[in-house]
Amino acid sequence: MVEYSDGREWCVPLTPNRAVADVTHDVLAAAGNPAFDPTPQEVPWTDPLDEDREHHTYDRAAVAIYFAAATRAAQVLADYRAPFRGRSTPVNAWWGSFDLSVSLFSGRHATPPSDDFIMRNAMTAQEIAVGWWPGDPRHPRAAFYAYAYPANKDFAAATLEPSQARWVDTLGEFVLDWNDVCAASDPHAVALSFARSAFAHGCRTCDWDETLADSGLGKPPPVS
Repeated sequence: MVEYSDGREWCVPLTPNRAVADVTHDVLAAAGNPAFDPTPQEVPWTDPLDEDREHHTYDRAAVAIYFAAATRAAQVLADYRAPFRGRSTPVNAWWGSFDLSVSLFSGRHATPPSDDFIMRNAMTAQEIAVGWWPGDPRHPRAAFYAYAYPANKDFAAATLEPSQARWVDTLGEFVLDWNDVCAASDPHAVALSFARSAFAHGCRTCDWDETLADSGLGKPPPVS
């Protein structure tokens, strides 16, 4: 959808058998043909978006399933973030991997893991991130995930809630599969327990301020 300053809206349909190139041209035309870099990001192919005719599949049923699951996951992440009294992100939706995440920050600086554009702009502060994603070739099923940056050597050695949560070396993250969440009698509570236990563990092992850590678990500071 393209929104104009005078209140008008223009919708570009995503339908089966419409190539990425056709959708790109329609969106750009509706937006006044602005200059942009057509190089795709966070995907293995390199054809410019305005020339890509290989990718043209749009499965309405799969999209509906994704949005239903993502909506439920976003509600968990919003509840997890709500009591924290430090700096945090909103529930972010990442277009590259279609995941959702929330990052809570300790207030300390961190050195980015590399000098590429994304890392040197996004990984400059100590954080604990919890998110949900629909899976990828490394983990081909939907799951909640959690990691700390920078994490010390003890971060991977923990037993989180619920019991199905586990550390996955190849991802460098704790993972709780979506199927295990959905099988619980209270899926929202189970997913929230995973997020909070990952946060509590990260705060302990990464030496966060105790008052700030407590706020993330719904324990406000005492009245002075």
